[in-house]
Formats: sequence, C-alpha cells, structure tokens
Amino acid sequence: MKILLLDGTIIGRKTGAILEQVEQYIKEFDTNLEIEQLHLADFDHQFVDGRPFDQYNDDMKKLVKTIEEADGYILATPIFQGSIPGVLKNTFDFLHPKALRYKPVSIVANGGTYQHHLVVENQLKPILDYFRALVTPNYVYTHAGHFDKENKIIDENVHERLREMARVFVKYCELSKNLPKETIDQH
Repeated sequence: MKILLLDGTIIGRKTGAILEQVEQYIKEFDTNLEIEQLHLADFDHQFVDGRPFDQYNDDMKKLVKTIEEADGYILATPIFQGSIPGVLKNTFDFLHPKALRYKPVSIVANGGTYQHHLVVENQLKPILDYFRALVTPNYVYTHAGHFDKENKIIDENVHERLREMARVFVKYCELSKNLPKETIDQH
C-alpha cells in the first residue's frame, strides 16, 4: 500500500516535523507500507476556477495524480485564523469526488490555541466525509507549546497520541485492503 503523508501548508515547519515523527511510528507497526511525504510547498499552485483540468499547470496535475494514486493518507495541517489553509482547501477542490473513497485517513493539526482543535471537527472531517474516506477516530491536535525552538516535539503525551494514531491507522490500512473502491450505487 502506498501511504501519502500530506503536509497541507506552504509555510512553516511544524506540520512537516509532525509527519516525520508519524512516519517513524507507522514504520514501528508496519514496515511493508510504502510511505511518501508530499509537501504542498513544493508545488506551483493555481486556484480551482472552473477551467477544464487539462488546462492547469503540470504541478497541479502531478499533485492530483500523486494524491489520487495513494491508498491511504496522514493529513497534517496548521490552523490559521480558525480555519484550514486556503491552499489545502484548494487542493481538495482539485480532487475527483471518489478520489479518497474508502481509503484510510488520519489527521494531525497544529494551532496557536487549544480551541482551534474544533477546526478538525467542523471543517476537515466534513470534507473527508464528503469524499467518503475512512477517517480514523483519533486525530492529534498539537499546540505551539508542544515543540522546542527546532520544531521537535517535546511533549510525551503528544508522542503517545501520535504513536496510537499510527497504530490505528495501520489497522485501518489492513481493513481497507480488500474493500472494493467501486460502489454498487452511483454516488
């Protein structure tokens, strides 16, 4: 299975640092998963504006292809102004409605205050539900105080939660292997 660790921002290092740690934890539970990190900062982004997909730049086509070909995802995002970054929402808007269907997804988020964890519940989960992704129940929210000056996670509770999230994610990957992605309905 190909697992994509998606860094959902074009600035900052905390989400990337979280993904690096999650990758280590996933490997503790399953060394056979093919893991790739994808950073939105590495792409020349365009806004979804209604034009046909073939008229978008090569970076956007590559981004969509990479996401759609993966079998599971760890999605990491900062929370800005009580919301997900526009570049992440724009990326979702490029995807076909069936692109994430029945594929496991775990969420990690980082924000400036503890109250911003609700963005996961109020924005990310509904988007992923629309795609009919298999969202694991245990997302991890981090706060700026959980990191040192080099963006290394220093909070042991966060490490424990990330390890548990990785364990559950690996189990969801196992469960999804034999789940047909094509549905018997037309939706």
